[in-house]
Amino acid sequence: MTAAGGEWGRRPGVGAYVRVSTKAQSHDLQVDAITRAAAARGDEITHWYAEKRSGKILDRPKLAELLGDAQNGHLVKVYVFRVDRLTRRGIRDTLSIVEALRSCGCLVTSVADGFLLDGPAGDVILAVMAWAAQVEGLANGERISAARETVEARGGRWGRPRRVHPGEIEQAREMVAGGLSIREIAQRIRVPRATLQRALAQKGHYAERPPARV
Repeated sequence: MTAAGGEWGRRPGVGAYVRVSTKAQSHDLQVDAITRAAAARGDEITHWYAEKRSGKILDRPKLAELLGDAQNGHLVKVYVFRVDRLTRRGIRDTLSIVEALRSCGCLVTSVADGFLLDGPAGDVILAVMAWAAQVEGLANGERISAARETVEARGGRWGRPRRVHPGEIEQAREMVAGGLSIREIAQRIRVPRATLQRALAQKGHYAERPPARV
């Protein structure tokens, strides 16, 4: 991908904003879809703005860079995979970002939503899509919360698997009593020092589990 923030030509370019929520996720699907859609419209993406941050946060470096470049007249069009890539904070913030781009003469094109964002009809559809994205986010949060409660009620543990097993924790405690440092112990059982410290302190995933409900 061509990085944002490089040298700008005399003519405005075409940008693309891609976002995923976690570091473990990839931008590849969005990049491929936007590249194909832009080519089909005769556009070439000159600048990519890619970041891995939650859409519930408005203060995102690459989003700010995109808006700044648009305000400086560097962009004539911006592609997104879906409108919710810009934000998942609801109708007001979605309309605010899109209008900020359009007020600079920068057209916003959504690849996967299947509608144009220009004109009064586009505003109505955009508002509906923003509302739907916000509702979907709330529903996902409720489903995750319910799933967690179910797992913990059955005596299970929510979250990623432990990297330090109970037997290793006991072994580590014996090594501490024997005078070894946390760094030495972490190296011996091959886990990060911070992880071992949490395990010994019974924090995070290693906290004592409440008794199962009956």
